[in-house]
Amino acid sequence: MRLLHCTLILLLLSVFATTAIGQTSLTIIDAESGDFIPSVVVNIADGRRYLSDERGHVSLDLIEKTNGLFTHIAYEPLRTVVNPNSSITIKLEKKTNNLSEVTITSFESERSLMEQAAAVSKVDQAELYRFNETSLVNAFNTKAGIRLEERAPGSYRVSIRGSSLRAPFGVRNVKIYWDGIPFTAPDGTTALNLLDLTNIQGAEVIKGPAGSIYGAGNGGVISFTPEKIDQNKAEASMMGGSYGLVKYRVGVDQMLESGSLSASYVKQQSDGYRDHSALDRSVFQLQGRFEPSDRQRISTRLLYSDLFYEIPGGLTAEQVAENPRQARPGSATQNASIKQKTLYGTFVHDYEFNDHWSNHTTVYIQTTDFENPFNLDYKKETQYGYGARTRFTLNDQWGTFPVRLLFGGEYQFANTGAQNFGNRNGQADTIRFADDLITTQGFIFQQIEINWTPSLLMTLGVSENFSRYDISRTVDASTGDPYAAERTFDPVIVPRIGLSGKLTDYSSIYGSISSGFSPPTIDEVRTNEGSINLDLQAEKGINYEVGYRGEYLDGKVQLDASAFFFKLDETITTYTNEQGVVLFRNAGATDQKGIEAQLDYFLLRNPAGLIQELKMGHAYSYHHFRFKDYVNDGEDFSGNALTGVPQNNLVNKLDLITRTGIYLNLTYQWVDEIPLTDDNTMIQDPYQLMNARLGWRKNLGSAWQLELFGGVDNLLNEQYSLGNDLNAFGGRYFQPAADRNYYGGIKVKMRY
Repeated sequence: MRLLHCTLILLLLSVFATTAIGQTSLTIIDAESGDFIPSVVVNIADGRRYLSDERGHVSLDLIEKTNGLFTHIAYEPLRTVVNPNSSITIKLEKKTNNLSEVTITSFESERSLMEQAAAVSKVDQAELYRFNETSLVNAFNTKAGIRLEERAPGSYRVSIRGSSLRAPFGVRNVKIYWDGIPFTAPDGTTALNLLDLTNIQGAEVIKGPAGSIYGAGNGGVISFTPEKIDQNKAEASMMGGSYGLVKYRVGVDQMLESGSLSASYVKQQSDGYRDHSALDRSVFQLQGRFEPSDRQRISTRLLYSDLFYEIPGGLTAEQVAENPRQARPGSATQNASIKQKTLYGTFVHDYEFNDHWSNHTTVYIQTTDFENPFNLDYKKETQYGYGARTRFTLNDQWGTFPVRLLFGGEYQFANTGAQNFGNRNGQADTIRFADDLITTQGFIFQQIEINWTPSLLMTLGVSENFSRYDISRTVDASTGDPYAAERTFDPVIVPRIGLSGKLTDYSSIYGSISSGFSPPTIDEVRTNEGSINLDLQAEKGINYEVGYRGEYLDGKVQLDASAFFFKLDETITTYTNEQGVVLFRNAGATDQKGIEAQLDYFLLRNPAGLIQELKMGHAYSYHHFRFKDYVNDGEDFSGNALTGVPQNNLVNKLDLITRTGIYLNLTYQWVDEIPLTDDNTMIQDPYQLMNARLGWRKNLGSAWQLELFGGVDNLLNEQYSLGNDLNAFGGRYFQPAADRNYYGGIKVKMRY
């Protein structure tokens, strides 16, 4: 009898164990081809991790149903519920490569790229990390019509279709957003160098004016998206390279029950290729994302950036020939440099009222301490500011036609205390003048989108814009008397109309007419020698554009091409006085005609093979930009090529990814000659660049990922200037870029 009882107990325990712990068998395949996918990381909610084998198989011991996260370098992450004691086939989608699958949020409307009636380029995370990870320059320069310049490490200039004509330094005439938050100051300038690559997951770039919904800026819009947190992980990376380059990063991401927290710190230093061109930047970021309900999402972010870089200054052609690594005489003695500390606090709120109505609102506050000793003077500024943007969206029907209505507004305010001193051997000397500056800008916008047919979408948008500068001069050593000046720009109405039509599911055409305007920045109105130019007018332009997008051979070949004509009035150009101070003036009009094309294709695409991807890409820009009706001091520059803009630009790319984890990125760029003066008498010769990066990325078990990488920039050892000083006094046009240089690094990621 006792033996029978023991037997029954053992049987019951066996049944209980079988019920409590269910063996689950997973087979992970490609959703399109059905091929098995090896090396997929499977993260279970209780913290366990598994790795799929060569046949895409994973065995799990589960007590109850649980959430699983499936990740792979070549596929989109997938979250799904996994049940115990079952056999499940998991299908993963390839990471978006096809134009018809790319979702664009430009013009505040989330649609596929095929439906967008505008020239939009998307820069994804893989493209950002094809290079040395020290700046945005190389990745953005692979896109047609976009050109980033770096006159010295940390000194950026952004040109979208020639929009840097009026920017001797800094980023102007381009509107920049970060997570939907206005990152461009209300005076029209952007401190793009505050952001590190790790603060960005990707970007969308609208080429040409987009003022109907984004306000001022004829050059276009760059919208950065920060990295999204979808798993618990800790990361550390370190790299080094030529000319004293050192960069390291640490970061941690923590998932919550209904959100996430993350923190990161980045440090980058270099001595620079030229004398007096060192860089030292630290960036700390803390962010949280929360979902209080199914209809509500909140994100907050704290960004602190401590930036210092030296300014070597422009050289003449003779100085470049003598020694391209030298600094402009006097730059080191006067400690020409930028020291900037900035703190940003941001709040983003999304709310869905119902199935038709939603709202997206962003708010920021910021404070900045800025110090800029230069060869001719010494500038100090302290600034605080705030701003907000809100958008309401309605998705509904107008009769039988689907309609999307958007309306909202944006407002920004900044108060700056600015002081200009003499510069005595790098130290602030006697004060020359001091100003209290208040800049405000705001606009309201409305946009309607109507699907007249399933393949024809029309977009109508308009904004009403307001801006004002208040300058209170508290100290003026030349006159001894304080005074005040103000400039209120007349309200500007900026309309846009766009039509996009699908020819097939995999091709479309579009056309648009869009207006734009760009008031002068505070640095253009209030110049370094103390003058205040209230007569400087805002630029106004209109852009006509047509384009075609198509993909062929199941998305293996993709083409995106456009042609445009942009007519700009009251063009602002630079000139220098006898002291070498950069000043600004309106220069009549410009006619800007261009063709831009991007062609990408897969030579091989087999996620289950040894070579998973072999891809090539080509980007070409033809810019026939000319001055029109431009007469200055009796000289007629009408018909001359636009200063600072190459007529032709070609980029070729090759990317290789293997199953073993080895990858290769090759980039070749050819840039046409660049006129450096309005009279076109000084030209920078054409140049060609080649960059290469080789790396190995591997999952080590289920929790660890290791990456080793190295590369060469300027492989052909070309002598060139990446960012010239236009119309420079004394012939100091050139800012020589680094010759052949090397880098290498390591990244470690732990999932927990």
